[in-house]
Amino acid sequence: MTTDVWLISGMVLGIISFGIALLIYGWVRKQDDGSERSRKIARAIKDGAWAYLRHLYSALAGVAVVFGVILAIVFSLKGEGFNLLTGLETALAFVVGALCSAIAGFLGMSVAVRANVRTAVAAVNSLNKAFNTAYRAGAVLALAMVGIAVFGMCLIYLVTGNPEVVLGFSFGASSLALLAKAGGGIYTKTADIAADLVGKIEAGIPEDDPRNPAVIADNVGDNVGDVAGMGADIFDSYVAATVAAMLIGFTGFLSSPEETQILYTILPLILCLVGIISSIIGLQLVRVGRNGKPGTALNMATVISCVIFAVLATVLFLVMQWNIGALIATVAGLAIGVIIGFTTGYFTDDNYKPVRKTADIAKSGAALNIISGMSFGFISIGPSLFGIAAATLVSYFSAEAFGLPGVYGVGIAAVGMLSLTGIVVANDAYGPIVDNAKGIAEMSNLGDEVVSRCDVLDSAGNTAKAITKGFAISAAALTVLALFVAYKEQIEHYLPNGQELTLSLLDPLVLAGILLGAMVPPIFSALLMLAVTRNAFTMIEEIRRQFRDIPGILLGTVDPDYATCVGLASQGALKSLILPALLAVLLPLLIGFILGPAALGGFLGGAIFVGIVFALFMANAGGLWDNAKKYVEAGNCGGTGSDAHKATVIGDTVGDPFKDTAGPSINTLITVMTLTSNLFAPLIAVVHLFG
Repeated sequence: MTTDVWLISGMVLGIISFGIALLIYGWVRKQDDGSERSRKIARAIKDGAWAYLRHLYSALAGVAVVFGVILAIVFSLKGEGFNLLTGLETALAFVVGALCSAIAGFLGMSVAVRANVRTAVAAVNSLNKAFNTAYRAGAVLALAMVGIAVFGMCLIYLVTGNPEVVLGFSFGASSLALLAKAGGGIYTKTADIAADLVGKIEAGIPEDDPRNPAVIADNVGDNVGDVAGMGADIFDSYVAATVAAMLIGFTGFLSSPEETQILYTILPLILCLVGIISSIIGLQLVRVGRNGKPGTALNMATVISCVIFAVLATVLFLVMQWNIGALIATVAGLAIGVIIGFTTGYFTDDNYKPVRKTADIAKSGAALNIISGMSFGFISIGPSLFGIAAATLVSYFSAEAFGLPGVYGVGIAAVGMLSLTGIVVANDAYGPIVDNAKGIAEMSNLGDEVVSRCDVLDSAGNTAKAITKGFAISAAALTVLALFVAYKEQIEHYLPNGQELTLSLLDPLVLAGILLGAMVPPIFSALLMLAVTRNAFTMIEEIRRQFRDIPGILLGTVDPDYATCVGLASQGALKSLILPALLAVLLPLLIGFILGPAALGGFLGGAIFVGIVFALFMANAGGLWDNAKKYVEAGNCGGTGSDAHKATVIGDTVGDPFKDTAGPSINTLITVMTLTSNLFAPLIAVVHLFG
């Protein structure tokens, strides 16, 4: 098959994937949305989510235009003379990348805010029906995302034939993802913390009690943080991993025959096609069995899809007689990604020791609960880092053993790990949908049995979200390592006489770069968590004011003012995004242009390694504290209202910005910084060589 045939096939399959997403979306909309009360609550959540998304996308549109103009000017000046076409191509690719990410998030949000109430109503009939409604809604975001991503990458490469322009597409997707994930994380945890501290601790009312003025904002936050935000985050990793491998294939085979270079440039895209097919098949096989365990169904979907992908990829490689080293690297990345996901589940699932031990020790107070959670969070880093190291070594040496550049194996392993993004995103989006469904069931007075069914779905969703975060962070780690290699090759392409970019700890510029890079993830995390703290403080005062000034709220005779809390969360999140976003884009450029390519290489290394550790620790510790609280609320260790419950609520409050704001935003941060460095690498090299 020719290159054009593969790329057109990718575009067609992308359209098919998006079309299936629309069909499932139509099915979800046809499901029963219940009584007028349930529809009213769902409408309030939907209106709040759309209001935030409109403000966010309006701001992002302005950012995209400004960046597009800058990229058009800068890349028109790249190389010899003035080449307007290159600048326009890069700028347009950037805008298209941001637009594609926004469309995927928009569609996911649209179905999520409709599926939540339909899942709650379906739970009146059976757990199975509710599970199917929620999971199919999650599949809408998953299939739309991979379809749009593959269509966009194939189209841009088909038109330009230049993977550096596809890099602009990835940069657009990553820039939007950083703002969407960080902003959504600030929003959701502002409302969640305020609702928990005043509602559960001070007023002694349940989590989703309609008397809590922050309850609607809390449910809105689940959608903007865990659907639109997390969806954009994984979209970013998916595209970035593919582009990194394409760049390594393009530069790593410059001395090979042209057909060989093109094959290894588009191979990552071909593997994405196999991943889409595997995900579509796998999504059809997700069923809750008679034992009524949705968690088992979610895990089986992942395992089955992995097997399908491995079989299809093996058949393809054997039929096309491609290098087996690339296949081994791909399957290694895939397998280790799944293993990392399940080890994350061990530390965050309430069926295992870490969560139960943390819940039990909470009987002695919040301090020990927090210490225990932090300790298990630190330990949880080990398996993931071991897995990332194993994936790197296996992929590198398997590629080398079969005559391929080892670094290309690392890039392909990242693609393999993210090849099942469709399944991963479906599992992740399922979580906030069932979380909202539980809240709507409680607020709509659908009965204890319905709330109990939704609680079973929600518990599986919490673990699924934790596993997804571990998977996404680990996949981002391999992705940025591949992008780091691509950056080195980009710089070396412009060095005279075949010189190499040497990154030695004995070089003071490299050492300074490492130290400067290492400081970015902690500072970035602090900025996001301080934003949550500041905004939550404001909302807590508003909730207290309403309880104090309107006594009828707690008596249940007057509805709270939900809109004010929704507005506070939205405004606070958007205002808090500016400085973190500037850090991600401007710092690499300042280091690169002032201190040079070697210092920037050190900067990226420091940021990547410290960032991975911080992201894994915060995501896993936060998920552990959350499920420890839910374990107590299920009637264990004294149950709801006990001292252990109050302690675990405090632990969960600490963990909220860990797992839903800072932790999962760090992987987007290091991706954006590495993409920025890759995009501007030629200019940095030229400035320091000839400036």
